[in-house]
Amino acid sequence: MKHIDLRMTTLVVLLGLGAAPALALTADQVNAATFAAWTHPKATGPDPFIVKAQALLSRRSISPGEIDGADGENFRKAVGQFRRQEKLGEGDDLDEGVWLSLRGDTVQDVIVEYKLSERDTEYDFADAIPRDYAKQARMKRLSYTSPQEMLGERFHMSEKLLTALNPGQGFTDAGSGIYVTSAGRSLQRGAAKRVDVVKSTGMVVVYGEGETILASYPATIGSSDTPSLTGHYTVKRIARNPRYTYDPDKNFQQGKNEETLVLPPGPNGPVGTIWIALSEPTFGIHGTPEPSRVSKTTSHGCVRLTNWDAEELADLVRPGVPVQFLD
Repeated sequence: MKHIDLRMTTLVVLLGLGAAPALALTADQVNAATFAAWTHPKATGPDPFIVKAQALLSRRSISPGEIDGADGENFRKAVGQFRRQEKLGEGDDLDEGVWLSLRGDTVQDVIVEYKLSERDTEYDFADAIPRDYAKQARMKRLSYTSPQEMLGERFHMSEKLLTALNPGQGFTDAGSGIYVTSAGRSLQRGAAKRVDVVKSTGMVVVYGEGETILASYPATIGSSDTPSLTGHYTVKRIARNPRYTYDPDKNFQQGKNEETLVLPPGPNGPVGTIWIALSEPTFGIHGTPEPSRVSKTTSHGCVRLTNWDAEELADLVRPGVPVQFLD
């Protein structure tokens, strides 16, 4: 299946209307969603039409953040970005023109089957991640805490959506099939020529050759107490699976911790799975342990993305790439 890493997976496109078990949300409901049949989202669970739209936007590297089937802020940001890029007019409404440009009525492989591997089921999950940095520093790794969290991040989807597609599934048996979103991306490594961090919209936009927009991501950008940068900087270095050094004299005060601490790596660390250091000391673009909160909370001056968006950005940039902060 295009866009999904086949080294660890076996994927089968879900085509048979009668093959899926009784689900809170079925694969066919998403794959067969059309604009003509769409009714506005229900508050009771993920909307199949929006799941499909979010996945199709994600495939174009116009990230809606976490694919959750909800008509939320990050989804609207992605629709607005797509409209601008495709010259479909201003606004953030998902109208018929946007839907058809996304090929929403023709694409039928948004939800696919994934076979759990032994590597998946043998992952060493953490029992819990304490909030206190001193306690985190004593851990070996800040790992995922459940299969739902791990698989949700891998397929860019919320745990709620994963559960809705797989009711009663424990995600613990190697070889068993589960339903996931096929929202993977394929971009040329090192293709970025510039990165814009736009504070007014809470977006990171990546430009390639000839001012072509390669990717856009919803982002948490600083706060009123600890504002983000202003002006022009460059990418200094990229750290994958980074440790995090907490220094209250240089960064911020976390709880009662007044000494420097080195936290272990892992997706649930303060900077997630990626740290893109900028030319301004202590500032960077990084991942997060809480993808659902990206663009909805504040940060300590840095730029926070979902782990998967940060990983894609890390593939696109190289040391020396300009990063400008725009109001």
